[in-house]
Amino acid sequence: MKKYIPIFLLVGALSLTACEDELDQDPIGNLTQDQVDLAPTLVGIENQTRSSYDLLSSRLNILAQWNWNGGLVFQNDYVLQDVASDDAQKKWNVDGDQPWIDELNSFTFVSTNGGPNGLWKYNYEGIKRCNTVLKHLTNPQIESLTGITTARKTQLTAEVLFLRSYYYFALVTNFGDVPLILQPVTSIGEAYAVAVRADKNLVWDQIKADLNEAATLLPNTKYSSTTEPWRVSKAAALALLAKSELYTQNWGAVPALVDQVGALGYALNANYFDAFNMNTEFNENEDVFVFDHQTNVVPARGNGICAPLGWGFFAPEQNFLDEFEPNDPRLFYTVNPAAQNVNKMLGTLDGTNKGNDDAPNNKVYIRFADVLLWKAEALLETGDYAGAVSIINQIRTRARTSPTGDGSTVPAGALADRPASTNATEIKNWLIHERRVELGFENQRLLDLKRWGIAQEVLNARGINFQEFHNLYPIPQSEIDASAGTLTPNPGY
Repeated sequence: MKKYIPIFLLVGALSLTACEDELDQDPIGNLTQDQVDLAPTLVGIENQTRSSYDLLSSRLNILAQWNWNGGLVFQNDYVLQDVASDDAQKKWNVDGDQPWIDELNSFTFVSTNGGPNGLWKYNYEGIKRCNTVLKHLTNPQIESLTGITTARKTQLTAEVLFLRSYYYFALVTNFGDVPLILQPVTSIGEAYAVAVRADKNLVWDQIKADLNEAATLLPNTKYSSTTEPWRVSKAAALALLAKSELYTQNWGAVPALVDQVGALGYALNANYFDAFNMNTEFNENEDVFVFDHQTNVVPARGNGICAPLGWGFFAPEQNFLDEFEPNDPRLFYTVNPAAQNVNKMLGTLDGTNKGNDDAPNNKVYIRFADVLLWKAEALLETGDYAGAVSIINQIRTRARTSPTGDGSTVPAGALADRPASTNATEIKNWLIHERRVELGFENQRLLDLKRWGIAQEVLNARGINFQEFHNLYPIPQSEIDASAGTLTPNPGY
């Protein structure tokens, strides 16, 4: 049996050895780390940068071949944030398939559960790739060695700084204190030396520092590349920075950052579904950061999450359906219970892409409606009640003026504006409602409940056994064991 080293500690120069063979694979079509190290080339750096995005992909089996119990078949955002909340359940017809997902839904999971394991491995693999690229881009001789232009080096540096921040954002919000690794690890000795959890405040500081630098380096345009609009933009960096300030309750910093995102060309689409429609991708104004899925390409970049939708996975809880007000068109655009389709995940309204493991529809990570609601929350927390209500009403206005799924007009009187109020609790409840119906099946619900401090109250009321320690997921037991106890568990697990 090979010696197991925690996946997040590894670089490509070390073989990805493990007791399981899921760590023995390199992304198809990428140069190996050895090749880049021995003779860095422009093609190698471009490919390694592209591979740094791939851990945000919904492509199946990026880190393994059908390792369901390890949580490695697909990114687990829908499981950990939607199914584990009160919005979704594992399948339309509940069965015994994949019991580790049922454990997350009922909060009976332990530290060996595949969901947190997959989240940990995906994000640290992404960080590893980002650190590798940054190592080369910060080499003073890289321009003469590879012929990369200063402008291109600046662009790629900004991209991987953003991506590293995104991966660390996922880790710190789900696990709390986590190892903070900012350089490639080149030996087993170094690997064990860095297997130490850093205080979450240090992680947040690094996230914000990386995002500030990325925003400074990126061009003041809607897209950083007109030919590749999927690349990280200045707006994406500013938006994730605003979200980071929101999550650390630095309320005063949020509104100005949100305004900067809007000034770069982002706004609410007239039609709510355009942000998800596979036929309007990069021809709408709301999506700030997405993963660009493409079908029939090599290496594969298709949206594999559509495949388990065809197998009956991911269905709404009745409580989620009941949250929508009468005649809210967002309900159908999110989910069609009659056809058992999660339209938002499929990028279509007629079931196209369902069951397709190479679907073309993009995965949306940040969109402007979400960003605006961050501003509303920050304004509420700083006492600008009128400003908060105004933004909530912007979201409601767009909803009621969107055409319905069959093209008709929303009936008059539906989704009326919220009235003026100086009652902070009332406005907060409006905000909680609006985020739930606006952002359903977008991997936001459980994180929202946790940061608002109401997860236990809300989920216990639904009969879900959520306890205080569940505000953090467990550090995967396999990583604790591999570190010889240097990594410590979260309380309660």
